[in-house]
Amino acid sequence: MKAMTLNSFGGPESFELSEVPKPVPHAGQVLVRVHATSINPLDYQVRRGDYRDLVPLPAITGHDVSGVVEAVGPGVTMFSPGDEVWYTPQIFDGPGSYAEYHVANENIIGRKPSSLSHLEAASLSLVGGTAWEALVARAALRVGESILIHGGAGGVGHVAIQVAKAIGAKVFTTVREDNFEFARSVGADVVIDYKKEDYISAVMRETGGRGVDVVFDTLGGDTLSRSPDVLAQLGRVVTIVDIAQPQNLIEAWGKNASFHFVFTRQNRGKLDELSTLVERGQLRPHVGAVYSLADIPIAHARLETPNNGVWGKIAIAVEPSADTARAAHKNSL
Repeated sequence: MKAMTLNSFGGPESFELSEVPKPVPHAGQVLVRVHATSINPLDYQVRRGDYRDLVPLPAITGHDVSGVVEAVGPGVTMFSPGDEVWYTPQIFDGPGSYAEYHVANENIIGRKPSSLSHLEAASLSLVGGTAWEALVARAALRVGESILIHGGAGGVGHVAIQVAKAIGAKVFTTVREDNFEFARSVGADVVIDYKKEDYISAVMRETGGRGVDVVFDTLGGDTLSRSPDVLAQLGRVVTIVDIAQPQNLIEAWGKNASFHFVFTRQNRGKLDELSTLVERGQLRPHVGAVYSLADIPIAHARLETPNNGVWGKIAIAVEPSADTARAAHKNSL
């Protein structure tokens, strides 16, 4: 099978399109023909060597799968050949999704929502699972509460807005002004141009000085240390970003705030919850660009480029239909 292999840590040129053995499913495993995957910040962090101790080279990376079951191993009861499935491969535990086939344990695989294309499903599995774990499992966001989502036009951010709205929360988000329309289209109630206005002042003005119940940090930098300044009493902060520097969180004490650090875990339960929202029409990932398997280096370079013009996710058509092949060609120009 064809796969994009990472032979050294570094820039996008570290990838090489290779021919590698097709995997074989063992007991409890499912072999999936990958129709689509997508690009996440985690992908380029792995590629450049941020997690080099956890990724032996050469490696097949990638963290989203949407495809069709090709074969099943002994003991598999939930799936049969021909089933459409989606999932996030176990992170730092075996080959990833940048390949024509992938093997995974049955218990992390979900049935693909019928209303989503493979490109859409592959654009939702990791970011959707991350948003669900952050907002539901950790922050316990409730009906009538308010949340500030940083980076609302990004992959995780635009999904988190939709999940928060489905819960019944009021959503504030920080985006550039040229992303206002997109952020509102996925459900944001209040959009703040962080380039032109201090988001803390904006939120306090909009909430009459109360602050928000939850802050969801998808960006890093000084977002975590500034989050307590925008929280209401008993507020919660959830971050999905590595904390590279010491943080001064003294303001959190006066707010009785709690902090949650999320590195998403794989399980079918989150996928099933997301599928319910999709089928209700409350959640749909936005595919902002499509590339082919061979063009993964170009896709990586684009995602790493600030202000790259992509709303939502960059998807990869691994097993392209005529329509997705045309989309991949158009977006790779």
